[in-house]
Amino acid sequence: MASSAPAAPKRQPSVLNKAYLILYNFASAVAWSVVLGRTVSLLSQSGPQAVYPGVGEWTKWTQTVAGIEIVHSLLGVVRAPLLTTLAQVASRLLLVWPVVNVFPQLASQPWYSSMLIAWSVTEVIRYSFFALSISGFQPRPLTWLRYTTFYILYPIGISSECALIWQAIKPAGDLDPLFPWALYGVLAIYVPGSFMLFTHMMSQRRKIMRNLKAQSTKAQ
Repeated sequence: MASSAPAAPKRQPSVLNKAYLILYNFASAVAWSVVLGRTVSLLSQSGPQAVYPGVGEWTKWTQTVAGIEIVHSLLGVVRAPLLTTLAQVASRLLLVWPVVNVFPQLASQPWYSSMLIAWSVTEVIRYSFFALSISGFQPRPLTWLRYTTFYILYPIGISSECALIWQAIKPAGDLDPLFPWALYGVLAIYVPGSFMLFTHMMSQRRKIMRNLKAQSTKAQ
């Protein structure tokens, strides 16, 4: 699922905590920029079958490192809701490890490329937004992108994820008869899970856009 949990500080952070969050978000934005650049380049030059060999390992570990955001939320380092963070991180780890890593042949399908594009565009915007916000800057265009592009990127990412999970069901049965049932279970919770993430972002957008409008009114 596409990322949705904000990474702004829960309370006024210490200098060390603030520096850590800026560094983490900046490094994450760079890492996902690599995913985006490589995916688009490989896709345009050689087609979807070249994407996984060229960027699959980088994506897998970039997303795995992002699992630390669960710890951030759990410890209150950021104000991201724990359940929302857990849902989006767990769903992505499922895609990069038990699905694509086990069945790399699925990554030759266009769904893998569209998933990476949706993920990486979302993350470049998200991490850039938080790195700048924590640093004391909040460019309005970037704020608008952060709280608007999910209307397009979430459906692309979620549908791509579901397609890959669905395609993994048949080969999963060759490994373990229970594996397909686990994947069916994952698909069953995607609808409520996706609804939770999407409505959370819509709620965040209403709040942020209302604040931006109020700031514009005061500035006039």
